[in-house]
Amino acid sequence: MRHYSGPADLPQFIPVFPLAGVLLLPRAQLPLNIFEPRYLAMVDFAMAGTRIVGMIQPRSGEETARHPALAGVGCAGRITTYQEVEDGRYMITLTGIARFRIARELDAPTPFRQVEADFQPYVADFGADPSVEIARERLLAALRPYLDLRQMDTDWTSLKDAPVEALVSALSMICPFEPNEKQALLEAPGTRERAEALIALLEMANAATVQGTGTGGNRPLN
Repeated sequence: MRHYSGPADLPQFIPVFPLAGVLLLPRAQLPLNIFEPRYLAMVDFAMAGTRIVGMIQPRSGEETARHPALAGVGCAGRITTYQEVEDGRYMITLTGIARFRIARELDAPTPFRQVEADFQPYVADFGADPSVEIARERLLAALRPYLDLRQMDTDWTSLKDAPVEALVSALSMICPFEPNEKQALLEAPGTRERAEALIALLEMANAATVQGTGTGGNRPLN
């Protein structure tokens, strides 16, 4: 993927894809199935230019609105894979670059929305910190019952060996948290803080499940 070293390497104005419950984080990959005409047009626009698209959530309570108010923070990604299928859909992958704050929304003539993106608050996103440490054992201990109760499978060996940022980003993106919880993970200052928030969400979800079903709610682990 093209290297982005700082905010100056990214466009000031970007198209955005509002999607509740969907999270993109720096250096992580997000596969997307694009079928709505306005977002097919967005992909065409991005592919003809910088290939940059901003993923952002609608504000809480506006998830079903046609033109929802947007959360203040999103994450920009580059289209790194692109395939047009026979029925007209686009199958793309966005690779995250950096988070941004919305400076303002443009009055754009396009069917998709565009914003002025301020990347300056997230300069640290442009480089990974390989030295960051997290409570990996506690994270995996909380993850196991969470996935088991939802009958979600995973490769535990890969999780134990995965680099810290990749592990935390992948779990933040794939775990089916509520949109406001996803937003909290997105806005965490860095990987360490995101891991702490992730552990808290997993442990709270596990506790709520046990309280709701009784102690018999946890099935034996395989």
